[in-house]
Amino acid sequence: MIRTLVPATLFAVLVVFFWTGLNLNPSEIPSPLIGKPAPSFDLPQLRNPGARLTERDLAGEISLLNVWATWCAGCRLEHDFLVQLSRTGEVSIYGLNYKDNRADAIAWLDGLGDPYRASAFDEEGRVSIDWGVYGAPETFLVDAGGVVRYKHIGPLDEEIWRTKLLPRIRLMRGDGG
Repeated sequence: MIRTLVPATLFAVLVVFFWTGLNLNPSEIPSPLIGKPAPSFDLPQLRNPGARLTERDLAGEISLLNVWATWCAGCRLEHDFLVQLSRTGEVSIYGLNYKDNRADAIAWLDGLGDPYRASAFDEEGRVSIDWGVYGAPETFLVDAGGVVRYKHIGPLDEEIWRTKLLPRIRLMRGDGG
């Protein structure tokens, strides 16, 4: 009896775990940064290595920090949307170029358009680790006080902007959601 009961129980437990896992949305992995100040960083800017980009540049206004790379297929998918969004002036967008080649990244922006107010060059990916980045693309919504308010994993598009980011931005601005 125990010989059949133990395997059946283990099987049932595994089924519950797998079923739960299949119903999770991988783009909604909670971030321990939500509600906390943006991690400090100081990196050279992509286009101008003599200039620096820090977490202080994100403060003072609502902004997005978009983690991207030229080798990232999802980054290519979201790029046109980011260029369009940057033209609206709705929110400042900063880039964090992740484990990339500087020349390739500059050529990418020159060829496809540059949606970023500035882009930091995180060649080794150390700053990205501090932000809890799993891979690219990932986007963080940072409020005017420099506090991380939301993290999106995966490419941004019009629907995610409209349903996830814009309502949060409107609430931060006090104009409803």
